[in-house]
Amino acid sequence: MTRNSHIQPITPEEEKHSIKNTRSVLKKFSKKRANLIPILQAVQQSLGFLPRAAMIEIAAFLGIPPVDVYEVVTFYNQFRLNPPGKHSIRVCLGTACHMKGGYITLDAWERRLNIHQGQTTPDREFDLDTVACVGCCTMAPVTVVDEKPEAKVEPTKVDGLLLAFKRDKENKVAMKS
Repeated sequence: MTRNSHIQPITPEEEKHSIKNTRSVLKKFSKKRANLIPILQAVQQSLGFLPRAAMIEIAAFLGIPPVDVYEVVTFYNQFRLNPPGKHSIRVCLGTACHMKGGYITLDAWERRLNIHQGQTTPDREFDLDTVACVGCCTMAPVTVVDEKPEAKVEPTKVDGLLLAFKRDKENKVAMKS
């Protein structure tokens, strides 16, 4: 499954918000097709991702077919089609991490979270993606969790990291009670 092969649904309220927000961003740009990428970047910066409704608004604004917008979004790795999770999981697939089992680590995250690369869990707790290199080759395979590199992340460590998230969540709930 590819990075953007599954677009997760958003609520009607989120869709209305994304359209309103996109229209606000579009006011800052002229209707030149050359503005497509800067518009996409600005909308994603504002919303955290590029929902279908926003891409349709952008296409209408620029007078181009929505598929042209979608092609650009799916071509460039910088764009997200799914909302970000509360916690960001990035599996390094650079040379050292690849050689030390980065794809096995990615598979473990996908199985444990029940999502694929480029997706967000239904509860929006986690999003999962890959990075080309994080510059921590001696720690391979590396997973960056909420901007913190985790060393030697093999499947059992994935379980441990998820258990830590679960405990933190339970502790926060217990403290509120």
